[in-house]
Amino acid sequence: MSFALYLAGFVIFIAGVAWALVTAGVPGLYVAIGSVILLGIGMFTGVSRTRGKDPSA
Repeated sequence: MSFALYLAGFVIFIAGVAWALVTAGVPGLYVAIGSVILLGIGMFTGVSRTRGKDPSA
């Protein structure tokens, strides 16, 4: 799976979580902070899962 596809799916997931939190009445600042943290986690996991294996010499 490519990194862009992985990240796009994670962004859709974050949008759903943010929408649920806003609907539940959580303040926007907390939603924004949580979204940034989740985006960082998504980038780290996306890089580690989609990184190609190093060719052996």
